[in-house]
Amino acid sequence: MDQRRIGNRTVSAIGLGAMPLSTKDPRPTPEDAVAVVHAALDAGVTLLDTADAYSRDSSEFGHNEELVARALREHGGAGDVLVATKGGHTRSGTEWELDGSPAYLRRACEASLRRLGVEAIGLYQFHRPDPATPWEESMGALRELVDDGLVQRAGISNADVGRIDAARAIVGDALVSVQNQFSPGWRSSAGELAHCAAVGLTFLPWSPFGGVSAAKELGSTAAEFASVAEELGVSVHQVTLAWHLAQADVVVPIPGASRPASITDSAAATGLRLTPDQLARLNAG
Repeated sequence: MDQRRIGNRTVSAIGLGAMPLSTKDPRPTPEDAVAVVHAALDAGVTLLDTADAYSRDSSEFGHNEELVARALREHGGAGDVLVATKGGHTRSGTEWELDGSPAYLRRACEASLRRLGVEAIGLYQFHRPDPATPWEESMGALRELVDDGLVQRAGISNADVGRIDAARAIVGDALVSVQNQFSPGWRSSAGELAHCAAVGLTFLPWSPFGGVSAAKELGSTAAEFASVAEELGVSVHQVTLAWHLAQADVVVPIPGASRPASITDSAAATGLRLTPDQLARLNAG
């Protein structure tokens, strides 16, 4: 599988992104979820992205981190896998809330360390700006987690260009990535992607297929992507990920998956090459 860099680490060009669990839709069993992670690892994926808040509700906060840790143990250990997680979202019942205060981020990071069973988190990302806490305070807390050895690399998520540059000024070289939403139907972070490419930060598009529901309908809603997929004889999802990768060499998409076959198909996108004409059509789509 093709590889790209996150700071000083080389990872697969396609990662596996955990998805927040729905309170309505049925979710995979723990065994099925572990099987998806194992399929990703077997396909050469070396970046797993999760978050402490990815759970059905507040009663099982940290559920997804525990699943990732279990999957890695049962596969023989982390090896060269980079595990990325996030802090800054909280849950009240099934509601999503925010806490970007330095005290909370430290507690959240320490809890993630325990759940993941590691001494330092490979990539720790501030999940989302908290209007109640100045961005600079949250970034200072992120820097302290790196300085204190709890975190090896730092990232931010859902940040505009101004916040990216403020984070760079405070977190320094420890800041290696930005994770924003980007997909065929959601391109509002194109400016942030271009900025990351210009300054050398990895850009991790979350929901690269547009989300769970949109991923299922991608073939009918993204007509040009479906057309290119038919030309190449591959899935529309492979074409979508290849389009992401072609945007810049700092892009590492993190598709979610609930079946082993899905992540295996996604991983194959690193070998797909789009012609200049196909890329132009997709960019205009």
